[in-house]
Amino acid sequence: MLPETVTFAIALIVYGAILFLLIYYVLTLADLECDYLNAQECCSRLNFWVIPKFGSHLILIVLLLLGGHWIMFFLNLPMVIWLGYELYKQPRDSLGVYDPVDIHSRGLLKVHLRNTMIYLGYYFVMFFIGLYFMISALLKGDPIRRHEEGEIITDF
Repeated sequence: MLPETVTFAIALIVYGAILFLLIYYVLTLADLECDYLNAQECCSRLNFWVIPKFGSHLILIVLLLLGGHWIMFFLNLPMVIWLGYELYKQPRDSLGVYDPVDIHSRGLLKVHLRNTMIYLGYYFVMFFIGLYFMISALLKGDPIRRHEEGEIITDF
């Protein structure tokens, strides 16, 4: 479908955007923990970005599947399944994944901070794995054609 370099460049952009989004999550949850934000405002800010995060990762996994990059596909599949499960398990009467009523009363603030740190670690590792695959895709073959017959290269 797309060249490997373009596929992995898109993957790196998606991973970078999700990493920035997760840093925003950590800062917003830390503001809630320090009482700089109220629960309603914090949860509305975070719930706004839940669907785009899931959608961008879903688009990425479809792109990797269509490109035939099986290793990256299987490395990303558990996160897509988990994000989908996280969206599916929400009760119908809640405001979203981050519910302002439950975030303080049931102690979910620490759980959300822990999960965000786990997501940060996962996406950080995936960013560098994607960078490795992009560099290896760029270096495939011999673009300089150094080893043609009859050609002697003496300097670089």
